Amino acid sequence: MSGYPRILLKISGEALAGGSGFGLDAGTLDYIAREIVAVHDMGTQVAVVVGGGNIFRGDVFSQAGGIDRTVADHMGMLGTITNALALQAAIERIGVQTRVQSAIGIEE
Repeated sequence: MSGYPRILLKISGEALAGGSGFGLDAGTLDYIAREIVAVHDMGTQVAVVVGGGNIFRGDVFSQAGGIDRTVADHMGMLGTITNALALQAAIERIGVQTRVQSAIGIEE
């Protein structure tokens, strides 16, 4: 067991994009998933908070695009969910069960 029973890891959306800064990079997702699973395998429970700036940046779009800030922020939260689901898939391919939780309700 590691020194910590539980950890919280924050990953920026841009980190999931690899070198491009936008979208998702499959190799980067797989690398991050392997690192998370390695910590999990040491006996540490891992909670991950993931950003969505690689998909959509609500603050920038609300200023430049003329969309209400609240609407733009909700659009950004959908980008966060996209990233969470992508990371979930990468971790579960390795064999570790995960759960995505969000303030926005989404049915299975």
